[in-house]
Amino acid sequence: MGNDLVNGLTSGMPVAVNIEMWFEGDFAKRIREAHALGFPAIEFWTWKEKDIEAGAAVLRELGMTATQFTAWGFGEEVNHPDFPVSRFVEEIEVCCEVAAKLPGCEWMTVVGGDNIKGLTKEVMHAALIEKLRAAVPVLEKHRKTIILEPMNPFNHPGHCLYGSVDGIAICEAVGSPWVKLNWDLFHMQRYEGNLIDALERGWPWVGYVQFADSPGRNEPGTGEVNYREVFAAVKRLGYAAPLGAECLPLAGDVKRAAGRLLG
Repeated sequence: MGNDLVNGLTSGMPVAVNIEMWFEGDFAKRIREAHALGFPAIEFWTWKEKDIEAGAAVLRELGMTATQFTAWGFGEEVNHPDFPVSRFVEEIEVCCEVAAKLPGCEWMTVVGGDNIKGLTKEVMHAALIEKLRAAVPVLEKHRKTIILEPMNPFNHPGHCLYGSVDGIAICEAVGSPWVKLNWDLFHMQRYEGNLIDALERGWPWVGYVQFADSPGRNEPGTGEVNYREVFAAVKRLGYAAPLGAECLPLAGDVKRAAGRLLG
């Protein structure tokens, strides 16, 4: 598809590029490469192997922000009834302190957990809800938001949380504005489709919006999703944060991918 058909799809909406999927090298180097391509913001996965202080300094130097990172990834802990709630809360406290060092960082992703042999989805979700509820006072104190991310079974088989319906139900059960959804449009398309209608229905629980085209997980304009209309709906609904570009540049061409997004 020619760039003229998709250039500037996100016009008027800032984009936080996922530096894990776009660039190589250390944290600071990836931030500088994102800036060179015209991105005003970044997002990333785990923080523990990164020099957060150095990255924060580069973000401030370049006038950029970091929107979110992964506070709790895959595994069989957060959704296990026997895993101590206190350990989850302690980790969220540390992650809030990390987020406070990064300009603009308001959100942190929590992944719902892998399926656990012998446990039903209902039991796993109840354990997840318990931990998320327990973390709310910490989130409120630091004024940071957990964004729970439903996956899709094609890219992430054997996971306990798929789609908007269960994601919304968990957020409603927690009942706090400090726990919302990382509404990844790629996962939603792969699992349930009907993107705009589902987004409108789930809007009260949308904390952050990520995207990638389907099925290849590359930038918009490379797959089946009409992202021009989807992003127009996101904007119409009042989304004000940067969109998270958690996508793989097609054929590794970061300049072409950035051009498609930013124009």
